[in-house]
Amino acid sequence: MKQAESVNDFYSRLPSHAPTHVPLDNAGIGHINVFSRETCAVVSPYSRRDFYKVSLIIGKGKIYYADKWIQIDRPALLFSNPIVPYSWEAESEQQSGWYCLFTEDFIQHSERTSQLHDTPLFQIGSNPIFFPNEAQLAELSFIFQKMQAEMSSSYAHKYDVLRSYLHLIIHEAMKNNPTTNFHKYVNATSRISALFLELLERQFPIDSPALVLKLKNPADYATALSLHINHLNRSVKEITGKTTTAHIAARIIKEAKALLQHTDWNISDIAYSLGFEYPSYFTLYFKKHTGMAPTQLR
Repeated sequence: MKQAESVNDFYSRLPSHAPTHVPLDNAGIGHINVFSRETCAVVSPYSRRDFYKVSLIIGKGKIYYADKWIQIDRPALLFSNPIVPYSWEAESEQQSGWYCLFTEDFIQHSERTSQLHDTPLFQIGSNPIFFPNEAQLAELSFIFQKMQAEMSSSYAHKYDVLRSYLHLIIHEAMKNNPTTNFHKYVNATSRISALFLELLERQFPIDSPALVLKLKNPADYATALSLHINHLNRSVKEITGKTTTAHIAARIIKEAKALLQHTDWNISDIAYSLGFEYPSYFTLYFKKHTGMAPTQLR
């Protein structure tokens, strides 16, 4: 079950970016890396990432969210968190700038965690894009270049330096209000419904008892799509004629049947992997939706 693109997934998708001198988890402090955008993908997949990302985009394109998109027609600074999915589509051949990706562990290693983690730039529901002026662009470019140079240094405390540079970028952005120049899709209801169904399907299959279903109810999906739950529910019901709860239940039952019939996992393992706190809850849920107990189907 793939919940989000992990750091390993990122490097598998872009093998040329795979680190040769940067550990994926350096002595328990997490992972950080800095790249030039000159070799960035023309189109990035619509998905959540399992890491944070700060991008200085120099080049034209569009950034897509669940129910809105924004035109990037001048240098922009983008902040993304591990919850809100988005995609990028380049519209000009010339793309430059830099981006920095880092994990939750890298943030938590800092004494100033709350200043970074709780900043509005990374909060769900924020508009985490702003367009720097010429002076700000020069300052941000300088910081990213310093970060890129620091990544390859042998300085014992380079990760503390990188964290400080990251904070400088955050505070530079917080001096300005993020943009609100988002465009609604012509048919946002259809897109929201499609993205919900896509995200639901991406939670499966569950191929190990160690993997636990993380998105279990409509509120979880609304959060993941950065939508109000009522907006999500209305959109899905309008397009499909079924509630989000019904879609989720049907997919969980479908997966439960597959696990019961095609694996040797015990009922408890199946229950926990599907997000049920107790096997008895799973049994009642399964019987409610199928009319039989899990053991009967097996």
